[in-house]
Formats: sequence, C-alpha cells, structure tokens
Amino acid sequence: MATGIRQRRIERLIDSCHADLELPGLSAEVLRRLPGILPLEAAFFATVDPATLLFTSVVAQEPLAGVGPLFLDNEFGREDVNKFAALARGPDAVMSLDRATLGRRSASARYREIMAGLGLGDELRAALIAGRDCWGVLCLHRADADAGFSDQDLAAVRTLAPHLAEGLRRGMVREAVTRDGPGAPGAPGVIVLDRELALVSISPDAERWLDRLPPPKVRGLPWPVYSVAARLTRSPDVRGADVRGADVRGADAPDRRGPVRLRTVDGHWLALHATRLRGSADDQVCVVVEPAPAAAIGSLLLAAHGLTPAQNRVAALVLQGCSTREIVGRLHVSAYTVQEHLTAVFARFGVASRRELIAAVLSSAER
Repeated sequence: MATGIRQRRIERLIDSCHADLELPGLSAEVLRRLPGILPLEAAFFATVDPATLLFTSVVAQEPLAGVGPLFLDNEFGREDVNKFAALARGPDAVMSLDRATLGRRSASARYREIMAGLGLGDELRAALIAGRDCWGVLCLHRADADAGFSDQDLAAVRTLAPHLAEGLRRGMVREAVTRDGPGAPGAPGVIVLDRELALVSISPDAERWLDRLPPPKVRGLPWPVYSVAARLTRSPDVRGADVRGADVRGADAPDRRGPVRLRTVDGHWLALHATRLRGSADDQVCVVVEPAPAAAIGSLLLAAHGLTPAQNRVAALVLQGCSTREIVGRLHVSAYTVQEHLTAVFARFGVASRRELIAAVLSSAER
C-alpha cells in the first residue's frame, strides 16, 4: 500500500475518533476503516472499565465471535504474551505476537490452542489509553502465513491507538450526559455458575438486567458477565514468564477486584460483582448484577472527563462532601492549589460551583 494512501486513510479514521460519535457508531467506523489501513483477517474491538480492565462491550468478527470462552480462558487463566492488562501497564501498549515470541508463534498457547485451528497467524494487540486510563482494547488477526504484521502496520496502530482511546473516552462522556433510562432502577439480580462457568440458575431480576445488555454472548451470557466470572475463576495464583523470560503476570495479576461498571442499552448504569460460593455441591460462582451506586459512577465520570490525577483527587473529595479545609488536610496542599484544581474541574464539566458539580455527576450517574 502506498504510504500516502495509508496516511490519508489513517487521518480519516482519526477524524472519526474526534467526531463525538456514540460508542456503537465509533466501533462500526473503526472496523469499517481498518482493513483499508492494514491487511487483516478478523478484528476484536472492546470497551473496558478503566478501573478493572474487564470488558464492558465487545464487537468480535468471525471467526473470533464463536470462540469467546477460549480467548477469555487464555486471557485470565494461561501464561502467555501480550495480555491486554500487561499492555495497558507496560512501556509499549501495541505489540504483535510474532515480535513478542521472536517469530516463534507456537510458543504462545493462544496461537497453538485457538488461533492455528481457526487459520489465523500473527496477532496485533493494542491497549487504548487516553491520559492515564485504558478505555478499550483492539486485537487484529492476519491469516496463518509466514508473513505477519509489518513494522509499518505496528506504526499505524501506534498512531491510531491514542485517538481510538480518545474516541472511546468521549463516547463515555457523551453517553453519560445524553442517555436516559426509563423508570427507576430495579432490584439486584443473582446469577449462579458452575466451576466451568455454565449457567446453574438465575434470578428473574438478573434475567431482566441481562436482557438489557447488548450482544454478543459467551455461552449464553453477555461478555461482561462471563468475563467477570472468568477473571475470578481462571486467574492463576502464580507468576509466569513469557518466551523471553520476561514477567507476564505482574501486569496481569488479579489485583483489580472492584465492580465492573457498564451501561445497559436503555441507559442505566450497572455494577457486576463476582464471588465464589461454598457448599455441598462443587464450587460455584455467583455474579451479582445491580444498579451501580452514584459513588462508583462518579469516579468513572471524573476519569472520562480527562481530569489530571491531582484534579481527580480534589474532585473526588468534593463529591464526598469535603470542605476546602478538609481537602487541604487530606492532600497536604494549599487552599490556593485546591481552588486552582477546582476551577479546572468546573471548566471540564461546564459548571460554576461545587453544588453544580455534584449535581452534574449525580444526575449522570442516576440516568
């Protein structure tokens, strides 16, 4: 592909990322334009909760859509290279399988056990980071052949990745302030899975919530539900090494145990929690699906508005009802610094006071 044509196509996709598209529209645009930028056989594009790095929405092209359980079991239960969480926390958020394995794809369990059987070869993964937070992930596949993704292909994705992340971040803000769910939130629901994550039982409230989550599904469950359970049950307790001897579990260790926050198709915020059950039967997993509390959504919305870490800390304390004196005492900064950060936060949210900030965040959280 001529360099000039590729560059123009990259620029068009970047423009789309800054066009304030809603998340489904941005996903469709990304998957439509990527094949014109680099050769690929299939793509996986997902949003994640930046606090847990678990999937909140997924678009998976064939043949990837039918093997979701295998990829999730690998992501959370096997030692392997280029895990999404490792990319999100590592020095390079974009990497191909061929480069990570030094050209020996068979060193990857993901290639041996999943991709080769699908006729897929090299894999290019990216964590999509805006500011300090990861808002999504991208996984691209080539057909199984000697040639994998080129240096130019990786460079193109490195150029695109921060703009894709910014598009996802903007989409999160747009959804938070424009979408209303009908009526009051419902009651929490409970889903019980066996040790293989097959459905054992589900409460009527959980069924109603799951009906309001978008496709695709994994073993009959929405991707976010299955992934939060897989993360709990599949994450090994030991650290592993990749084919070059580098640690691949450190950035992937199961230390992000908070709830997964996501939106229903009609605009409500949900929180998903997974826990183990003990009893006379084999070990089971319980996933609780419930309306997300305002405090949990508040921290997500602060991050989505692109606040700096210092601004985020001040704003979070304001949402807790802290006075300037209390914030000064907790953060060990001057009152002038607190006010300076608050002025920047007000500008981000388009408000003029603490009361308006709290109202803006809570109204978005309650939609």
